[in-house]
Amino acid sequence: MGLGLCQSAFTQSSSHRSLTIPLNNWTSQRVLSLAIGQTLAKHNYHITYQDISVNDQWGALRQGIIHFQLEVWQQSMEMATQRFFEQGYIVDLGKHQAVSREDWWYPLYVEELCPGLPDWQALNQCSSLFSAKTGNKGTYFSGPWQYLDADIIRALNLNFTIERFDDDLTLVKKLKKSVVQQQAIVLLNWSPNWTDSRIDGKFVEFPDHTKQCEQEPSWGINPDYVHDCGNIKQGWIKKAAWPGLAKYQPCVHQFIGNLEFNNTMISEAAAYVIADGLTESQAAQKWQATYAKEIKHWLANTCIAQS
Repeated sequence: MGLGLCQSAFTQSSSHRSLTIPLNNWTSQRVLSLAIGQTLAKHNYHITYQDISVNDQWGALRQGIIHFQLEVWQQSMEMATQRFFEQGYIVDLGKHQAVSREDWWYPLYVEELCPGLPDWQALNQCSSLFSAKTGNKGTYFSGPWQYLDADIIRALNLNFTIERFDDDLTLVKKLKKSVVQQQAIVLLNWSPNWTDSRIDGKFVEFPDHTKQCEQEPSWGINPDYVHDCGNIKQGWIKKAAWPGLAKYQPCVHQFIGNLEFNNTMISEAAAYVIADGLTESQAAQKWQATYAKEIKHWLANTCIAQS
């Protein structure tokens, strides 16, 4: 990334103000983590960034190896974090203003190729258009995160297979190539994300999500399987912290609790890199400049402002 391991004005007198921030494998999380880390560095905190997977970060957060996470998404992370929150292994620092959705998505021009979208039943009628190989089985492109797409394919009897990539940038590359060639594509996407303002598209509309869909096979159109529905349409995005953060760095604990990103703040953090071509560090700096008033407000009600 060209950032080095650390990015701060570190002095021996500030060594007791060290913080480690996780960097995951999607762009908004990385840019926002750098932006908040750079903000804290300006107040004489020693900031280290650690590349870590979503699955590995919960244990690291519990142990204080990393200190806070700015993007905990409901659909993909609630199952993994629920026990950690309930048992106090990690601390819930509140929801952002942003409302999330994580599900199957396609660029808008695909509706001309596959009439009937966004209704999910159109997918099987057009499955051969979405094939990554010769044949009539469509391909759904996804990432390494924890979704139940295979369960949805089985429960709704979709004529699709899944191809997984390691991070969001590989998904982006595949999407951009398809857009240039005007090819049919359906892939994992989420909102807020860079596509919100840069590429017209829609989520596939599956049967509405309910808790019964997750737990009761008799619910929904397939009496034999759970997950015969789509994902949550209005999910939360939270902040989480190491349980010891309030004692170790009470001012930072206050500050992270005050942060409230809206959808635009998160989507533009990703767009600065993916659409505008900035490096992650440049995007973090631009984000800080764009939202300087909000950052000042979040800092004002903390002891960081007096430190």
